[in-house]
Amino acid sequence: MKICLAGQGAFGIKHLEAIAKIPDIEVVSLTGGNPAGTEEVARRFNIPHWTHDLAESLSQPGVEAAILATPTQLHAAQAEQCMRAGKHVMIEIPIADNLADSERLLEVQAETGVIAMGGHTRRFNPSHQWIHQRILAGELKVQQMDVQTYFFRRTNMNAAGKPRSWTDHLLWHHACHTVDLFQYQTGELASEAFALQGPVHPTLGIAMDMTIGMKVPSGAICTLSLSFNNKGPLGTFFRYICDNGTYLARYDDLVDGEQAPIDLSHVAVSMNGIELQDREFFSAIRENREPNASVAQCLTAMRTLDRLDTHLRSHS
Repeated sequence: MKICLAGQGAFGIKHLEAIAKIPDIEVVSLTGGNPAGTEEVARRFNIPHWTHDLAESLSQPGVEAAILATPTQLHAAQAEQCMRAGKHVMIEIPIADNLADSERLLEVQAETGVIAMGGHTRRFNPSHQWIHQRILAGELKVQQMDVQTYFFRRTNMNAAGKPRSWTDHLLWHHACHTVDLFQYQTGELASEAFALQGPVHPTLGIAMDMTIGMKVPSGAICTLSLSFNNKGPLGTFFRYICDNGTYLARYDDLVDGEQAPIDLSHVAVSMNGIELQDREFFSAIRENREPNASVAQCLTAMRTLDRLDTHLRSHS
């Protein structure tokens, strides 16, 4: 299967590293925003064609699908461009930075009939898959998810420590991971949701600290703390407090409440959540089926984010 990838930054590279482990997938074109960086990444991963025009990548011979690892603000327009070009598309999280654009993407997907998937990696991390399988088997029931998402981004830098051409967002990007995962793990939509935010950064124009609370009808709650001001261990840490055990997840690793490691080696064919996410996308294309984390499934998280955004605006 020939595909193209848009985004030569830190997360685009993570996808390229993952795809290298998946048989029969060939990245034939790379679209990037930085000329030198795009060529450097293309050469590193033996990608024969690179450009700064997504349409040029989509028009390369034999291209069936695209992965978008571009700035959040470009996701909706680029995803629609891919679908209208007849290409299947995976849109890195979030699929858009507002609800209206998210709903439009679902309309375009229905109109074009292509596979459209969101990059909701937490659904695919072996740690969260292990929890999900036990929930489905009736062995666990979530009582609370306590989540911390912490970065140190007082200047506009990306995960690789390089200057960013765009501004990230705690609510519409980083909270999206946990909002979706909480509703996915409980199998319910949040019936209550609120958000609080700290001071807005004077130059970046975004809140640097945020607290989100959610509750589903069965009674499970989620407490999410986010910060771009944290100087210390970075990333996202999940604590599942269940009726039958406590578990702590960090990306692809899982321990119980007493720090004993959980064996995840039999959960999936890989221990890399991004690789598993990409495998799901390619399998859905080959099998002509709806993927896990399809745009339709992502819409529930976007609706809850919109409610949280409305709450923040009404209390600012």
